[in-house]
Amino acid sequence: MAPGTEAGGAGDRADRVVRAMGNAIGQSLPMAIGVAISPLPIIAVVIMLTTARARVNGLAFLGGWLIGLGVVGAIVLIIGGSSGASQSGKPATWVDWLKIILGVLLLAVAVVEFRRRPHGHEQAAMPKWMSRVDTIKPGGALGLAAVLAGLNPKNLLLAVGGAAAIAGTGISGGQQAAAYAVFAVIASIGVGIPVVIYFAMGKRSADVLAELKDWMGRNNAAIMSVICLIIAAKLIGDAISTLT
Repeated sequence: MAPGTEAGGAGDRADRVVRAMGNAIGQSLPMAIGVAISPLPIIAVVIMLTTARARVNGLAFLGGWLIGLGVVGAIVLIIGGSSGASQSGKPATWVDWLKIILGVLLLAVAVVEFRRRPHGHEQAAMPKWMSRVDTIKPGGALGLAAVLAGLNPKNLLLAVGGAAAIAGTGISGGQQAAAYAVFAVIASIGVGIPVVIYFAMGKRSADVLAELKDWMGRNNAAIMSVICLIIAAKLIGDAISTLT
């Protein structure tokens, strides 16, 4: 075989890998953004950044968040890894049915969140555990973040959806892991930004973080209901389009 032909073949394979990776990341991107702008974890990390253990707790929280997402992704990718894409190159059928199930569940979450939203001048109700965040230690910060990322129902649905979308494209295990790593990084932007602001601005970040916390607290239910509704509609719409 001529050297030019070999080079051309290698180039074609590289292009196919890049396109497959791009497709996997694109399929999971909406879910990653949904996880990233989940208000409660952002509020929690902001509160931690106002305490004496701000530096270590902030980094511990960010690390725990990545661990939680990583565990969910690993489980889904291992289970779904044996079910690749169809011969036509479309996502595996099981992914479409899973998208429909996740979409319905997210619609239910959207309705619940919308009904819980505060009216008029009412203060948004925060979970009871939020009152203890300012006394938490680094190990607790790591564990709390892992739970919020991997076991919180809304984030769990979105993380499972993102990992399933990646697994269903049929790319290799290494490529799936790389695509999910991109997913996890994007999904960590929300909790990562306050940490970056704190390290960049130090004590001057207090006012900025306080405004962010208050805004997220007031609009928590509205944000989550809109996010869940939009992503649910996309998941169900994509699945129906592919199945039909």
